[in-house]
Amino acid sequence: MPRFKAPEWMLAALAERREQHLFRSTHVVASPQTTRLKQNGQEYLAFCSNDYLGLANHPVLKQTMSDAALEYGVGSGASHLVCGHLDIHDALEHELCEWLGYERVLLFSTGYMANLAVISALASKQRPVLMDKLNHASLIDGARLSEAVFKRYLHNDTDSAKKHMQRLEMPGVLATDGIFSMDGDKAPLVELADLAQQQDWLLVVDDAHGLGCLGQHGKGCLELDGLSAEQVPFLMGTFGKAFGVAGAFVACSNDMADYLTQFARPYIYTTAMPPAVAATVLASLGLIRSAEGQQRRQMLSSHVQYLRQRAESWPYEIMNSDSAIQPLLIGSSETALAISDKLMQRGILCKAIRPPTVPPNTARLRLTLSADHSHKDVEYLCDTLDSIFNDDSK
Repeated sequence: MPRFKAPEWMLAALAERREQHLFRSTHVVASPQTTRLKQNGQEYLAFCSNDYLGLANHPVLKQTMSDAALEYGVGSGASHLVCGHLDIHDALEHELCEWLGYERVLLFSTGYMANLAVISALASKQRPVLMDKLNHASLIDGARLSEAVFKRYLHNDTDSAKKHMQRLEMPGVLATDGIFSMDGDKAPLVELADLAQQQDWLLVVDDAHGLGCLGQHGKGCLELDGLSAEQVPFLMGTFGKAFGVAGAFVACSNDMADYLTQFARPYIYTTAMPPAVAATVLASLGLIRSAEGQQRRQMLSSHVQYLRQRAESWPYEIMNSDSAIQPLLIGSSETALAISDKLMQRGILCKAIRPPTVPPNTARLRLTLSADHSHKDVEYLCDTLDSIFNDDSK
């Protein structure tokens, strides 16, 4: 295979990332997505997956996908607006509407694409975008794509958001994560919804990390805060986390969905998700709404409480989070990598998260818990971290 020489500026950028302990690379997993993953022929107990309810390898979902592929084939063939909108897509959209209390749902192949679509379609040179400083990259990129005036308020600070609105003078789009992907904490959605209504701004909530695993019925952050579709006009959710599958959706009103259908380029010009994926998501939604789903949420909550209790004795801060995301703030990227390596040597997979994914000097271990973890699994993680921290202090 021919080797192409990269330009010097590219090589220099790579060298700088390596020197700063910020270089990233992929690692091949050779097993189903469960709490135990195989890499390089070795099995690890994993605490880095977003499969919060442990549904990614669920037998019902595997059988559903297999059956649906036999019925529908493996591709949608076209965008939703040409001939790619199958009856199984329509069934999933209607079921999500009924569950969440929205008039319409639009499906997307990824959460990144859904956020690009919504923000870039809603914002414009006449409608600014205001969002939390720690929002997901997809929301930020959607704002940049829109070419709108774009401002970010201090994390979870509604006073900061209000000051920005007053300076901007014209109403626009207010966007926030529901659960922040790297900090695990929850946005003050009631306050933001009130502020948006007072100032006549459109509120967009990305509840990728809350939907399915938070709330008594798994409806996420809106259920926790008692918010309605009228208070949150645009709700984005993904199917690759608690749902255990792939894809995403945006829930909104009929008129707003019609608007996105006309102006959201990532929706208009993308092939619809495979029908077997839509069928599997529909089956996953059934599990999430069932007694089994409630049991899995209770198990996940129990794990979170236990880990946080154990973390009180650790030399590093466990960040303020009631979600499945439990970040252990280390600070130094080099130290975070070293702790991650020590965990790996003891059979535990937990990745160090470093800048630019998180702000400078806030590298962390992003511990993620799953309903499929046993209590002994979480206990082993805590015991191992105790041992590492005790060894480091000697």
